[in-house]
Amino acid sequence: MVKDQVPTNAESSLKQSPSFVKLAMRNMVKKGKQSLWHFSLTAISFIGLILVLAWLGRPNLPQ
Repeated sequence: MVKDQVPTNAESSLKQSPSFVKLAMRNMVKKGKQSLWHFSLTAISFIGLILVLAWLGRPNLPQ
């Protein structure tokens, strides 16, 4: 047998099932509005968390 003709385990598993990224993208396209809503909630929450941490960690300057 020639080594090039026998697929390795990694190659055969890639050919059998699509990658997680492809499945996630397909799911996101299928549920477009809900995915955008969840992404915007996540982005707003993350920005809010950063702002709260910045406010709590602000330096106390003498007046």
